[in-house]
Amino acid sequence: METLTTKETAERLGVTVPRVHALIKAGRLPAEKRGRDVFIKESDLALVINRTPGRPPKAKAEVSTIGGKPKRAPKKATAKKEAKR
Repeated sequence: METLTTKETAERLGVTVPRVHALIKAGRLPAEKRGRDVFIKESDLALVINRTPGRPPKAKAEVSTIGGKPKRAPKKATAKKEAKR
């Protein structure tokens, strides 16, 4: 069973090394730390190879149309703005 470095893993997955570290930290990619280096089993790449790339889409903000113009929901007042009043 071959082990890969984080750099080799990143190249095979088509992501950056920090993204590999994030996958390990999130528990989605098992890894073994030896000294200061982190190694990933080649067989474990199958766990993340079919992941959905990118971030999930944000929920759209509520928009109402009053007077023909879209109107966004009012912003919440911050403590700093409250102090000025």
